[in-house]
Amino acid sequence: MNNKNQRKKITAEEFDKIFDEGGDITPYVDFSQGVRKVNIDLPIWAIKELDKEALRRGIARQALMKTWLIDKIDSLKEKRAS
Repeated sequence: MNNKNQRKKITAEEFDKIFDEGGDITPYVDFSQGVRKVNIDLPIWAIKELDKEALRRGIARQALMKTWLIDKIDSLKEKRAS
């Protein structure tokens, strides 16, 4: 791999902190995986519950949402394969 394609390595917590503080995360992202940003409108009560769970786990809201969405997708794939 040449220097152009090498990404800096950091922990998920460090990544989330940089993102949450509005920092530049591009040096840490593998764009070859086709990352795309999406927006979602949620009721305030749902956001509050997400924030409570993220705080309980010690992770950012976005990390929690990504984890839950990917877990759900994986579960659906497993059900379809059965």
